[in-house]
Amino acid sequence: MNEKRFPEGFLWGGAVAANQLEGAWMEDGKQPNVTDICVGINTAEPGLKWNEEAHKWEMQLDPNKIYLSHDGIDFYHRYKEDLALMAGMGFKCFRTSIAWGRIFPNGDEEVPNEAGLKFYDDLFDEMRRLGMEPAITLSHYETPLHLLTEYGGWCSDRMLEFWKRYVTTVFTRYKGKVTLWMTFNEVNNMYRRPMVSAGVLSLDPENKVNPQVVNEKDKWQAYVNILVANAWTVKIGHEIDPANRIGCMLSSSAVANYPVNCDPKNVLGAYNLTRTALFYMGDPMCNGKIPGYLKRMWREKGIDPVISEDGLQMIKDYTVDYYAFSYYKSSAYQYSGEAEFDTGGIKGVDNPYLKAVSPKPWSWPVDPEGLRYVLNVLYDRYNKPLFIVENGIGLDETPDENGEIHDDFRVQYARDHMIQVQEAIEDGVDVMGYLWWGPIDVVSAGTGEMKKRYGFVYVDRFNDGTGTLERSKKDSYEWMKKVCETNGASLFE
Repeated sequence: MNEKRFPEGFLWGGAVAANQLEGAWMEDGKQPNVTDICVGINTAEPGLKWNEEAHKWEMQLDPNKIYLSHDGIDFYHRYKEDLALMAGMGFKCFRTSIAWGRIFPNGDEEVPNEAGLKFYDDLFDEMRRLGMEPAITLSHYETPLHLLTEYGGWCSDRMLEFWKRYVTTVFTRYKGKVTLWMTFNEVNNMYRRPMVSAGVLSLDPENKVNPQVVNEKDKWQAYVNILVANAWTVKIGHEIDPANRIGCMLSSSAVANYPVNCDPKNVLGAYNLTRTALFYMGDPMCNGKIPGYLKRMWREKGIDPVISEDGLQMIKDYTVDYYAFSYYKSSAYQYSGEAEFDTGGIKGVDNPYLKAVSPKPWSWPVDPEGLRYVLNVLYDRYNKPLFIVENGIGLDETPDENGEIHDDFRVQYARDHMIQVQEAIEDGVDVMGYLWWGPIDVVSAGTGEMKKRYGFVYVDRFNDGTGTLERSKKDSYEWMKKVCETNGASLFE
């Protein structure tokens, strides 16, 4: 066997999101974004109230709830310390997002906020100084709240104007500092979480009981507007800097949604759920065409989103340069008419062929071979470079009497998945890199907890908001350091 297990220049690293670790949610001019009003996107209703007189939603946080993301892990003030810890593992790449509301606080201003621009200047400079390539998401569940409450978010045609101004500003400002970009994080999750995932909010009073309920007309209008915005991002990014590579970023665990048996209802049902959960977004972003199966659904439901011929041509002409994705676990599909989901994707039914399940309370099935399967399916379907920008496992961890965390389960999970990445590379799949989610403990997006810890670095903060914020290394830190230093060869020792 070849001594070199992964390609030269393979991007080992980690991934986080601004809204889950930066904190400073109203500092230096920033205004609230959509996740600032949520405890967790899969938990309670967001902190909004309906103003009947103004006929729109307004922010109203619940004083009895703890919004951990407002302070995060204080990365905004501690980023140099945290980036040094990432570089200490030998990371070649670090993924984070730009909080749109730091650049344009309400989203519809004509002039950007210099304090926000300066923060990311300093952040990207520090990454590069430490030898880490910035991989930057333009929208990671961070649509400025004002754009939702004033316009309805992406169901409004005005959003393209605001978006083009935002991406033009950051592409211009960070030219030469950032060349790896992603457009909308896991935006395919809009099929079940449109408010947070796609930044869309129905303004009609029919939905004022639960603002997360978005009517079908608004949801699918947002969908086509986002596709056009994605295409414009590719066009603008390439024009400003030809070195830019612009990728989509989609939640892709749904590819490994196996039929529980060979009953045709389960086989076709599993495939249709994968299309409903993922391919409907990946197909136009990568292949340039809105798929026929989606148009059929629109016809049958009487939905007719407005999109111009110019918009359709943009989608066709400006597809993404690469496909970035998250993978956490597989699922087994049993036909029932309804699908259930959790933070990691489709829940499905128990798969008796999987040997490992993560410890309680989350108990995710562990399927490393599922990642190899996902990589092969995506590469066969889209023939674009693939970038694993989220793979990880959340565990409930507490330091022992010596202040140490022995996270053997995390190490085994990571090793097994990384080995399957190498198998996919041997299969002929073009894989750009592997970024662990998240290399330092952050606030969980799905549940709004600190208890659910993914990191190689422990952060002393708890669900009640207490803690010193002190950072400390888990056992997995030194293990990951060796993986990066050997370009993956240590996985096979």
